[in-house]
Amino acid sequence: MAEEDANLELSELDNPEATEGNAEKSQEDGEAPPPQQGPPVPDEFTSVQDLEAVYDIPVQVSAVLGKSSMQVSQILKLGRGAIVELDRKVGEAIDIYVNNRLVARGEVVVVEDRLGITMTEIIKEDRG
Repeated sequence: MAEEDANLELSELDNPEATEGNAEKSQEDGEAPPPQQGPPVPDEFTSVQDLEAVYDIPVQVSAVLGKSSMQVSQILKLGRGAIVELDRKVGEAIDIYVNNRLVARGEVVVVEDRLGITMTEIIKEDRG
């Protein structure tokens, strides 16, 4: 007879309707419902506090307005007020790098008397 009870319990686990009935019955009895079955949640996704370990790591952020190629002799001839033509047009998005990796594009903004950047696009690279 005990063997039949064990088989009944196993069949109830396979049948969601039977499990729901048992949950309602246990709630009526004042017992806590059985824990939900499902895939385990990996530890790295359980808490935002886990990120606190990396908050103090310094990173280098660079905003590239444009690029230009020049010979050393041309660079040596540059003086105060010289204009270097870049490969970007006015209003074109600038590239934002974190530790020499392109992560976003954005626009230059003025904040009080300083230049700043507004991110307009996040770049997602496939790492495979």
